[in-house]
Amino acid sequence: MAERENTRLLALEVLVDAEKKNSFVKDALHKLLFQKQFLSKQDRAFITRLVEGVTEQQVRLDYIINQVSGTPVNKCKPVIRCILRMAVYQIFYMDAIPSSAACDEAVKLAKKKGFRNLTGLVNGVLRNVERNKDNLVFPSKEKDRKLYYSVTYSMPVWLVECMLSWYGEEQTETILKSSIEEDDLTIRVNGLKIAKDDLRTKLSKQGITVLDGCYVEEALRLQNINYVGRTPGFRQGEFFVQDESSMLLYHIAAPDKELEQLSQSGVATPHLQLLDLCAAPGGKCTHFAQMLGDSARIEARDLSEKKVDLIKENIERLGLDNIETVVWDALVPDREKSEFADIVIADLPCSGLGIASKKNDIKYHLSKEQLLDLANLQRTILTNAASYVKPGGILLYSTCTINPEENVENARWFLEHFDFEAEDITEHVPQKLQGSMIDKNMLQLLPGLVECDGFFIAKFRKCRVVE
Repeated sequence: MAERENTRLLALEVLVDAEKKNSFVKDALHKLLFQKQFLSKQDRAFITRLVEGVTEQQVRLDYIINQVSGTPVNKCKPVIRCILRMAVYQIFYMDAIPSSAACDEAVKLAKKKGFRNLTGLVNGVLRNVERNKDNLVFPSKEKDRKLYYSVTYSMPVWLVECMLSWYGEEQTETILKSSIEEDDLTIRVNGLKIAKDDLRTKLSKQGITVLDGCYVEEALRLQNINYVGRTPGFRQGEFFVQDESSMLLYHIAAPDKELEQLSQSGVATPHLQLLDLCAAPGGKCTHFAQMLGDSARIEARDLSEKKVDLIKENIERLGLDNIETVVWDALVPDREKSEFADIVIADLPCSGLGIASKKNDIKYHLSKEQLLDLANLQRTILTNAASYVKPGGILLYSTCTINPEENVENARWFLEHFDFEAEDITEHVPQKLQGSMIDKNMLQLLPGLVECDGFFIAKFRKCRVVE
């Protein structure tokens, strides 16, 4: 009989790998789970819970460790730091695991990784945490609200300060709370391959809880998922993993209206020309392709071969034949595409603060300077995007962040500098989301206040040349 995998060791390797490379934990976790596809559902769930939990609660875990340890967490070796965080997470957040077991297994991990000389430190810190679990002192909201929010919701203090300045105390706490809450997995049903009710039945038979989406007809929400890649219907292209916030872009674009205008202009066989500038992994362009069929010709672009290969993989899986892929840096102008497209999709690189609950270490990879740099980068891409839109055509600007500099401020800057008008989106926004509109052409979704990711969409129409 094969020896059972050491799940704690696998979780540790993911965390240490991400720590040493300063990379995203989610990527390392996905890589591991792909390599270990045949682990039991229970083992996969344990590794995922431990890795994602430690990452999500890192600020709080470090605060706890620093109260009882003579060596600050940031002075520990990466392996020891990750072992301590894993054990403390188990002590505080995994009730089914005895605290003594979490301590003992942490010491074994330190030995296994070649740190026998530091097992005393590991054991001492964790026994201290175990003994003082109910007596630890946490920041007071009344005395230091920024530190309170930071430790309570495991968010860097500087980001808490930003959010308070953007949205005030009540909305900020709602956003922070949502950032550490578990989300359902949202999928877009591929109606070209299967009916929504048939997919619902197929998934339900596998013990998956299937709920309707909140805002978009083609959305389903799934619970009790083990591994998406092995979920019935995935490899067959019957669905695409995509949040409803992102799906809203298609509905706000209202391409049927654009097609109708083309027909009225006398075009014999009207089809829309669409250009998606930063398309990987292909959620938005494949959504448009799926819904529009032969009435659209879509060009999906991204920066590298690797990213474009990911788009191609999804196009093939979904069975679409109306998308062409191109490797192109959106920061570089393409004069050959001047006034080429009826609809340009500019879903741009951003800080990702709207998806903190899904990418739970994104908050540790940001700085104030990066927020400003991203806002400026977006302006460069928007400048190029403006040139690709036909007179009378549509530009869709979107991000998955909640930072006003990257969203509403850039949208207003765009209207000031380019010959476009704000296009009213009110009739295309679900009634339940009308309160999230900023101007008539902008929608800012805030996590926790809506039942989807944080997301921003702005719609512009290029002014026609008056002869």
